[in-house]
Amino acid sequence: MFVLHVALQGCLRGSDVVYGLTADTGGHIRYLLDLVGASARDEAVTRIVMATRLFHGAPGPDYAVPEERIADKVGLVRLASASPGYRSKEEMHGEVESYAENLVAWIGRQPHPPDIVHAHYAEAAAVAAIVEERLGIPFVFTAHSLGRVKAAMLGEAAIRPELTRRIATEEAALARASLVVASSRDEAEVQYGSYASYDPGRVRVLPPGSDLARFAASRPHPRVDATINRFLREPDKPPLLALARPVARKNLAALVRAYGESPELQEQANLVIVAGTRDDIDALDGDMAATLRDLLVLIDRYDLYGRVAYPKTHRPDDVPAIYAYARERGGLFVNPALNEPFGLTLLEASAAGLPLVATDSGGPNDIVETCGNGLLVDPRAPASIAAACLHILTDDAFRAACVVGGARAAAAYDWDRHAARYHALLAALLARTPPLRSPRQLLICDIDNTLVGCESALATFRRWRSRQTGLAFGVATGRSFHSAMAVLEQQESPRPQVMITSVGSEIYHLDANGVTYTADAAWRAAVSDGWDREGIDTALGRLDGLVPQGPLEQRGHKLSFFGDGETAQRVRERLSQAGLTANVIHSHGRYLDVLPATASKGSAVDHVRGLYGLPERAVFVAGDSGNDVEMLRDRAQAIIVANYSDGLASHAALAHSYVARASHARGIIEGVLHFRRAVAYAASATTA
Repeated sequence: MFVLHVALQGCLRGSDVVYGLTADTGGHIRYLLDLVGASARDEAVTRIVMATRLFHGAPGPDYAVPEERIADKVGLVRLASASPGYRSKEEMHGEVESYAENLVAWIGRQPHPPDIVHAHYAEAAAVAAIVEERLGIPFVFTAHSLGRVKAAMLGEAAIRPELTRRIATEEAALARASLVVASSRDEAEVQYGSYASYDPGRVRVLPPGSDLARFAASRPHPRVDATINRFLREPDKPPLLALARPVARKNLAALVRAYGESPELQEQANLVIVAGTRDDIDALDGDMAATLRDLLVLIDRYDLYGRVAYPKTHRPDDVPAIYAYARERGGLFVNPALNEPFGLTLLEASAAGLPLVATDSGGPNDIVETCGNGLLVDPRAPASIAAACLHILTDDAFRAACVVGGARAAAAYDWDRHAARYHALLAALLARTPPLRSPRQLLICDIDNTLVGCESALATFRRWRSRQTGLAFGVATGRSFHSAMAVLEQQESPRPQVMITSVGSEIYHLDANGVTYTADAAWRAAVSDGWDREGIDTALGRLDGLVPQGPLEQRGHKLSFFGDGETAQRVRERLSQAGLTANVIHSHGRYLDVLPATASKGSAVDHVRGLYGLPERAVFVAGDSGNDVEMLRDRAQAIIVANYSDGLASHAALAHSYVARASHARGIIEGVLHFRRAVAYAASATTA
C-alpha cells in the first residue's frame, strides 16, 4: 500500500523540526511524523510520501529543497505553488489550485500512483479533492483543528473573512472525504457535530500514539534547570508547568491570571511557562508576539517577578528534562487551552510522572477518563484552574493516584496500535467488501462483558464469525457510535453490519464500502415522536441522588445519569407526575438512562429485523446486564452469557432465555448453536 500524506501548513522537515518557528508549525507536524514512523514499521505499507509546500526565504533554506529522503520507504517531497514565499494557514487558500496541479503532475511521474491520499488540514483536503477528481484516488481527512471551534472561542462578532473561508473549506472536506479521522470523542461528536456536512458514520476516533519511553525515563539536566531557575527566587518550590506555543488558543494568559489571583497558589508553587522559541518577540509570526506581550503585561500587573519563569528558548530534545524538572520538585502540568484537539503534551507529561490539570474541551476528556491522571477544568475560569492545581498540590493521596494513572498512558496511547487500526481501515476502504444485503439470520449482541472482555473468547468468535456466510452480525450497546466503534476496532472485533447504539436510541448501517456507516433516518424519526428532551431534563433537575454523567454521554435522544435502583424509581415517578413519557433503564447498579418511550435495544432489534424481512426464529440476541433486558425479553432466541450481572438469569421476564455455560463471546457462540440445534430438531420432528 502506497500512502501519500499532504500537509501544506507550517515548516515540515524530516527531523529536527523547530516547533513554534511559525504559528502553524505545531502539533500536527509532530502527529504526522510519528504516524509515518509507525506506518513505516508495517510490512503491508510499501511506500510513504509526505507532500508539502516548497518556499524560499524566511524561515530558512531547508524548505526550498525539493526532496528529502527520510527512511528506506519514506520520503518528503516539496512542490511549488503560486507564491514563492512562506504562507500562513490564513493565506493558504490561494495556493490550492496551483499546488494541486503540481501534485497531479508529480503523481503522474511515479512508477505507481498512491493507493490513498491522507490530507492534513482543510486546504490539503481541497488539494486531495482535486486529485481524486482528476485521478480517482480516494482521500482520508484529518482536520487537526477546526474553524468552527475557533469561531466559538472568538465569538461571532470577531469572525474574520479568512475564518469564514476556512469553515467553508472544512465543510467541503467533510462532505467529500472517504473517511474522517478524529483524535477524540469530543472532536468526533461535538466539534465535527457543528458542521452541516457532519456524518458521524464516516468519522473514526483514532487516538494518536506517542513515543513515551523517553519521557518515562526522563532525567533532569543541569543546563535546562539553570535556564528555568534563573527566573526564580525559590527554585525548589513545586512548579506549575505549561508547555505550548504562544498562540491565543492555548490560553496561557488564563493560567497566569489563575496564579496571579491566588496568593495561596503563589505560596505553594512557582509558575513555569515554556512558550516556544524566540530571539526577538517582534520577529514572531502570527499572533505569537501579541500573546507573549499579554503574558508579560500580566506578570507585571500581578508583580510575579521571581515566581514565574518564561525561558526564551528550548531544544526539542530538552523537553523530557523540562518535565523531569517539574517532577523532581513535586509539580504538575497545566494545559489551559480553550480547545485541545488531542493533547500529546499531556501524555508526555503523564509518562514523565506529572499529574495534569487540563482543559475540559477536546482530547483531554478522553485522556483523563482513560488514564485517571488529573483534573479537567473550564479553561475560561481562572479560579477553577487555581483550585484544581491546589487540590493536586495539597492532597498527597490524590496526587499519587494521578501519577499511577499517568503511567498507563504508554499502553493506552501507542503509535503501533494506532497504525494497525489505521492501516486496517485504509485496506478495508480499498477492498470495498459490501455487507450482506439478504442475510438468512441475524445476531445482535451487547459489547461490554458480552462480546468483549475476554481476548481468547473474542479470538474464537472472530474465527467462528468468518465461517457464518448467511449471518448478519450487529451490536447493541449503551455506548455512543464512536465510543463503541473505538472499542470494537481496538479489540479487533469483526466489523458489525448494524450498530444499535446509545441504548437503542440510534441505529447505524454499514455502507457498501464496508467501512463507513449511515444513520437510520427512519428510526430517528420514530424515536423523535413524543420525545421532549428539554422537558425531561427540566423535570429531573436537582432530583436527590441523580448525578449527570459527563457531557459526552448525553445524546439527542438519551439523557444519562448515575443513580441507584431507588433513584431510578424516583425518576419514573417524577416523569409520570410531570406527564412526560420516557423509557428509564437502570443497569449495573449505577447507570441510569432516560430514552424516548419507543426506544430500547429490543425495539431497535425489531426494527432491524423488519428491514431484513427475517422471521423471529432467524434472530439471535445476547447480553449480560440490565440494559439488555428489553432486547432479551422481546426475542425468542435470547442468550445470557455466563458472566451476567444484575440477576439476569433469574429475571422473570427472561425465563425463556438460554443461559450459557461459557462466558463472554464463547457464550454467544454456545447460545447460537443451541438455538440452531433446537430449530433443526423441531424441523426433523415435523418431517418424521
